Amino acid sequence: MNAVKPPKALLRKVGRAIADFDMIREGDRLLLGVSGGKDSLSLLQVLLHLQRYAPVRFELAVLTVDPEIEGFDPAPLKDYYRDLGVTHFFECQPIAEQAKSHMSGDSFCAYCARMKRGIMYNVCRREGYGVLVLAQHLDDLAESLLMSMFHGGQLRTMKAHYLNDAGDIRIIRPLVYARERQTAAFAARANLPVVPDSCPACFSAPTRRQHMKALLAREERENPHLFPNLLHAMRPLMLEGEIP
Repeated sequence: MNAVKPPKALLRKVGRAIADFDMIREGDRLLLGVSGGKDSLSLLQVLLHLQRYAPVRFELAVLTVDPEIEGFDPAPLKDYYRDLGVTHFFECQPIAEQAKSHMSGDSFCAYCARMKRGIMYNVCRREGYGVLVLAQHLDDLAESLLMSMFHGGQLRTMKAHYLNDAGDIRIIRPLVYARERQTAAFAARANLPVVPDSCPACFSAPTRRQHMKALLAREERENPHLFPNLLHAMRPLMLEGEIP
């Protein structure tokens, strides 16, 4: 199976983010977290294209963490990654079941995200990958900013490029300039094998993030420059100190 060429607009957004935040360097070994959703599958195609045409040489593999939630089965995509010729790691952990006895004070989504991140770090270390790639986009960053302000009283959002606390893994988000509608349109046009509602537990009830998404959509209808303005405001929050 051949990779699909992403649209130029999406490639430009990702390329600019990679350059602006010095995300990918010569000889890097990248491990991309793939849930089977439209964003991670779109980013995989973008990175495969860059791996072929960009002047910087890097390795790329993908990792799926299966939290063993009823209704979510990313296993069928194993053949898809194999046909693309991409090394695929598949880790299972009963996160949903563990949450019943170990979760305290968190939403399930926050608990699941924290557990998945720990698994991703462990696989990076075990397999020798120094860069963990995540597929959050500009809409995700804007929603995180509003949630942090409204519910935490802080000016915070996701970082574009940073070191983990242990200092041994760089985390990058190449889609930080891209809009969700861009990944959705590409995934639909390219007929990418998206796993519907990649976490049913998150879709079973309204969440704060869904509320912020709806709020931003309403505001954007009145102000078409909303997201460029938000990106300009968030850039200092997306930056980290010098990353070796």
